[in-house]
Amino acid sequence: MKGCILAIESSCDETSAAIMINREVKSNLIANQTIHADYGGVVPELASREHQKNILPVVDQALKKAKVSIDELEAIAYTKGPGLLGSLLVGSSFAKGIALSRNLPLIEVNHMKAHILAHFIKDENKEPELPFLCLTVSGGHTQIVKVKSQLDMEVLGETLDDAAGEAFDKAAKMMNLPYPGGPLIDELAKKGNEDRFKFKVGEMEGYNFSFSGLKTGILYFLRDEVKKDPDFIEKNKADLCASIQKSIVDALMLKLNKAVKDTGITHLALAGGVSANSKLRAAFTELEEKACTCYIPKFEYCTDNAAMIAIAAHYLIESGEIAKQASAPEPRMKI
Repeated sequence: MKGCILAIESSCDETSAAIMINREVKSNLIANQTIHADYGGVVPELASREHQKNILPVVDQALKKAKVSIDELEAIAYTKGPGLLGSLLVGSSFAKGIALSRNLPLIEVNHMKAHILAHFIKDENKEPELPFLCLTVSGGHTQIVKVKSQLDMEVLGETLDDAAGEAFDKAAKMMNLPYPGGPLIDELAKKGNEDRFKFKVGEMEGYNFSFSGLKTGILYFLRDEVKKDPDFIEKNKADLCASIQKSIVDALMLKLNKAVKDTGITHLALAGGVSANSKLRAAFTELEEKACTCYIPKFEYCTDNAAMIAIAAHYLIESGEIAKQASAPEPRMKI
């Protein structure tokens, strides 16, 4: 099998399509949805409507950029879950339609596994040595996963409430920063003093996380300080961003260090949208000083994208895991 895969990702608010041939990305297009900025977060109904507008032109451009015709496709892959149900339905319905009309194998992909498998896309980056630990951090998920093989993964710990990415975005909203606020916190933090303010992250057993208490703590702190000085946030924005970012990154690295110590696994990978955060990347690579080998994907493969869906599909095809047309999306799909 030549392995020409069309992959579609539509789990949240990015509509993405990619063409992959033998683990090589030929195109990877993403249509972002700016409509959610007015609401300070993703509105599920609006997201699904935007996917309906974007999916045909995005797939069309992905084929054209890859210089691949629809007749050359050998498999269609899509995100089954987790994600927003309406968004998942748009992607899955489109993928099923093409697969059915062209009599092609249909491959359903776990979005979280795909983030991890982005490390195996064929490019100049080195691939993780198995087994490895992966810290996956995004707007909807925060997990430490033991990766035994491309198809065999075990969640060692995860957030019990809110994800780290959501904590970044909600903290940004409290400081009147536009959505998505995570990247803005990262930029402002570079100019701030990260030791100026102290914000506590809840302590959980094992390798689990909790960020809901952090959000509440930030909310109450800002409320009290603004009462004293209405301009408090504006005057201290850089220091606030740096301090909040430090609290989140320190909590992530504390658990990852514990997992390394307990498992003895020293090959480590970073995945998910928040892996683009500069402080997290710096703290992660510092683990190499502790005899660890660290792997970070390219920026283009950190956020939600269809190339990661394609690489996951590649390994599923190798194992013969073909989906049925009757398969339904799973918004709360687990690894």
